Amino acid sequence: MIFSRKRADAGRHTRDERTTEVLDEGAGAPALVRGPYDISEVDDEVQRLDLGSLHIPAVAEVEVRVQADPQGVVQQVVLVHGDNALQLGVFAAPRSEGIWDEVREEIRQSLLSDGASAQEVDGEYGPELHAQVRTPDGPTNLRFVGVDGPRWMVRGVFQGPVATDPASSGPLTECLEDLVVDRGQEAKPVREPLPLRLPREIADQAGDASADAETRQV
Repeated sequence: MIFSRKRADAGRHTRDERTTEVLDEGAGAPALVRGPYDISEVDDEVQRLDLGSLHIPAVAEVEVRVQADPQGVVQQVVLVHGDNALQLGVFAAPRSEGIWDEVREEIRQSLLSDGASAQEVDGEYGPELHAQVRTPDGPTNLRFVGVDGPRWMVRGVFQGPVATDPASSGPLTECLEDLVVDRGQEAKPVREPLPLRLPREIADQAGDASADAETRQV
């Protein structure tokens, strides 16, 4: 299923009021903190697609491609802008510490064991992985980004030109910076994917369409 949203003319949310303890050397003002955000940190009117644990911001010219089963359970979320794509995943993490460092190393070792090249690079969100994997269509570049939050971790995988040229990410970076995570209060095993579901009205429409298709095949 593909969703394409246009950004509403709403004001920026409370991230403009959130600051770190680090000061900009030139201006002497606190540096702004970027998302993804925990749902407890957000109080705004930004239009987002509610997929349960992930709320995807509506950004002009960005398509939200969602793969879901007949029950509406989402298996994959990919944001697409032109030739670039960003696959998103969100996972449970412990309260006391982040898990991206450990997960990143495991991804790197897995890539190397599969014969792919992988190197760690310092990016806008801290350490990330740049990799090149073999596919039936030839070598493909990937860029893995991780963000640790309160009891969750967001993993993003950039594909396309943006995998080697982060400056070209444009609207995809805007999506990541305005992403909201709804972790919930249930205890979950560390690294377990947090549940993603289609909004009820969309899931009902998809179910009706599937039922119509089955009827026509009888």
